[in-house]
Amino acid sequence: MLDFIHHVSQVLVWPGVVLLMAIESACIPLPSEIIMPLAGWMLISDKGLGPEYLVLAGFCGAVGNVIGSLVAYEVGAWGGRPFLYRWGKYLLITPHDIERADRWFDRYGDRITFLSRLLPVVRTFISLPAGIARMKIGKFVLYAFLGAFLWSTGLAYGGYLLGQHWDKIREAIRPFDYPIVAVFLILVAFFVWRRLRALRSTPEA
Repeated sequence: MLDFIHHVSQVLVWPGVVLLMAIESACIPLPSEIIMPLAGWMLISDKGLGPEYLVLAGFCGAVGNVIGSLVAYEVGAWGGRPFLYRWGKYLLITPHDIERADRWFDRYGDRITFLSRLLPVVRTFISLPAGIARMKIGKFVLYAFLGAFLWSTGLAYGGYLLGQHWDKIREAIRPFDYPIVAVFLILVAFFVWRRLRALRSTPEA
């Protein structure tokens, strides 16, 4: 994976950063924690360019994020909903749950989209439920871009400062992955427990 990211960045330069970040945001686990620090070192610091180029790095990362996010968003909007309406009952998801998610994203979608872009793991997959809930596309793009710009610029800045030791950023962020995944699994377990309890109390269930 590292060789692939390095090769694409070296050959395509900034369009390569856009491409890699688009892949990362299309629900494909290609870590931005590697892509952006490597860009900060290899495409800025190692070439003797000034810190003002970090804005370019953040912009390219954010554009790539939005492109990939829109792919995942459309998959959720046009494929995820029919799938859940047909098979959701086997996942303990009802049409009422989907409608409630629609209302939730309509009310809080801007904050969810923005904040999720600043979290490891979650940021890669948030576009899919946003698409299923059919969050307003304009708001989705705006807040996805803003959050991704901050995240990408920060990672590129770390790579710029650390130089050839850019990979230490991933080591520093990695411990946060496990609590985030643990919280997600706890929430899933809580959802399943509540749904099973509700089903047992319903005679027609």
